[in-house]
Amino acid sequence: MRTIDFQKEGLSEKEKRNIDILEILRRRGPISRPDISKEMGINVVTISNYVDEFIKRNLVYEKELDTSEGGRRPVLLDLNSQAGFVIGVGLNLMNMVGLLVDLKGNIVTKTQIARPRQSVKEISECLLEIVREILRRSKEHASNIRGIGMGIAGLINKQTGSIHWPQKMGHYYTYASVDIPLKDLMEKEFNLPVLIENDATSACFGEHWLDLGHGLKNVIYMFSGVGCGIMINGEVYRGSQGYAGEVSIYNYKEEDQFACALGNSCFIKRWEMDLGIVDDLKSLLSENKDKALKFFKLTSSNMDNVDLRSVFIASRAGDELASLALEKAAKRLGIKIACLVNFLNPEVVVIGGGLEEAGENFLNKVSSAVKEWAFREATEDLKIVYSQLRENAVALGAASLVMQRTFAQLC
Repeated sequence: MRTIDFQKEGLSEKEKRNIDILEILRRRGPISRPDISKEMGINVVTISNYVDEFIKRNLVYEKELDTSEGGRRPVLLDLNSQAGFVIGVGLNLMNMVGLLVDLKGNIVTKTQIARPRQSVKEISECLLEIVREILRRSKEHASNIRGIGMGIAGLINKQTGSIHWPQKMGHYYTYASVDIPLKDLMEKEFNLPVLIENDATSACFGEHWLDLGHGLKNVIYMFSGVGCGIMINGEVYRGSQGYAGEVSIYNYKEEDQFACALGNSCFIKRWEMDLGIVDDLKSLLSENKDKALKFFKLTSSNMDNVDLRSVFIASRAGDELASLALEKAAKRLGIKIACLVNFLNPEVVVIGGGLEEAGENFLNKVSSAVKEWAFREATEDLKIVYSQLRENAVALGAASLVMQRTFAQLC
């Protein structure tokens, strides 16, 4: 197996420079050595030493000469996107996505399946199978795949690699330890280094790494109402053990006593991943028989198989009950985000995980609630947007984390 250490904490000065130079090439290439030197504030001789090593490894190549204002024209450099590939797998609200991407983040191969049930065993099996499928469809690239990144729900201890998975036991939730050694199983089967990261953290890093925020450095990525990814001053914030970003408190012993009137969900209480949208809609359907028949006809569903996707479909078609369920959820989510905005004062809040399918009206109502509940000063320049990576965000983010570590440990 390749020896890149994805679990290593902290970077040396040389590793940081590897990342910075290759990042400039990935984002801005083709670019000259002097321009890289100017952007990084490091002398051109030092830059050339790094670049020469990258060229030897076929990671960077020289191309046509740049224009010159006089004297010798500088040679342009670019990242060789085909020098390596990474597999990324992500779990969203409605599906699981697997990707093969090149070193510039371009998607080469994509496969997806409907989101499996919440059981640890079933999700683990699907994760393994989706990687097998990507490999089956990418045989020509197999020898040049650098690693596998996985973004999944739960509390992931970066020191031990253990995963605490949220599971519903009847009426209550518990965080169960995953007994399956997922990282070891995958590394043994696929002979590739594996990185496992929280889904929201992966998505947040993906939006930043692929520069969709145009230089924004303080970001909250809201992955449903359960967890969020946090970026502070351009760095992903994970906390001391990797558990940061869980935006609720929960004690199953007090579950029945801990309630709020607003939508039956307190903004600091643990919610269902879908913000309680499906449960709210089912209550509305039970109370409005005539309108329920219209909803079921519109979505070809019934009370037993109503899901988040059918709510989105109905809302886009103008269904009253679906729109009302989404409106209630938007207000609840907005209040939760307002609390985080007051606490962290980000430049942008990204909403993703599948909620992008709710449409612009949902986003506008979330934004309105944030402005109503957060301090005015914290929202004056705040942007609230949907994920630009949409359903690929978690998988691309997990793959990007692998790329970053690969860039770091080149030399």
